[in-house]
Amino acid sequence: MNWRIAGLAALIAATASVAVLAASPVDGARVGQLLKARLPKTKVSAVDCSKIEGLCEVVAGKTLFYTDAGARYLFVGRLYDMETRQDLTAAKLLEINPDMLLGGAAASVQVGAQSAGREESEAPQLTREAKARPTVPAKVDLAGLGNSGAIVWGKPAGRTVTIFTDFRCGYCRALASTLEQMDVRVIERPISVLGSRDLANRVYCARDKARAVRAAYAGETLPGASCDTSGLDANERFAREKGFTGTPVIVRDDGAVLEGFRPRDFLEQWIKGGS
Repeated sequence: MNWRIAGLAALIAATASVAVLAASPVDGARVGQLLKARLPKTKVSAVDCSKIEGLCEVVAGKTLFYTDAGARYLFVGRLYDMETRQDLTAAKLLEINPDMLLGGAAASVQVGAQSAGREESEAPQLTREAKARPTVPAKVDLAGLGNSGAIVWGKPAGRTVTIFTDFRCGYCRALASTLEQMDVRVIERPISVLGSRDLANRVYCARDKARAVRAAYAGETLPGASCDTSGLDANERFAREKGFTGTPVIVRDDGAVLEGFRPRDFLEQWIKGGS
């Protein structure tokens, strides 16, 4: 009986120790030192362990990855808050490197290592598309597109802005959410950059297109529908001709072009005619 009591006491003590450890705040400086020892070639800019329990956000230059409190495991990828439906990784990447974030534009994450005698950074690196992207014009003329292929929503009396988007693009979702809170009339022209043409068809053929747009960005399942989607073909043809290889692309009412998502303050000034 005594050994059972002793074993139970040991288990309770161990459980209490784990609970105290979990409740204790993680020391970001300590995690940074551990990373420095394990990734000596990687210059860590910042470590934030306060946002998510048990997980530390690590910034290394313009690279973002995650690790545990003991810096044993390294995680590369997207981190989502399912309650707020927010892409936390996208938000942080935009903060540390706004010029590179073009939504659907190819920016891959890869883990470097020593290979064929060539040393590479040990931390995950954001790399630009291997092939040179076509030059996007500073201005475009949307007159030839007509009304077909357009989904209009927002404030009817507001200033008009046209956006080329992909419904699977997290930055497009962030852009749509931001514009929805602004005094603008939005003409959304879906293009399939991330293999979303079937989803675009469902949205475009929905009876309430504006509602379907919100549902698509929220990840809801949309019923199948049939209609003339040649307007979406025209959107994609126009995008290819103009070099819109990433999403979102924003076109002002004077034809000025802006690639990528931007914060609300920036968008408000730019839509009004700011540079």
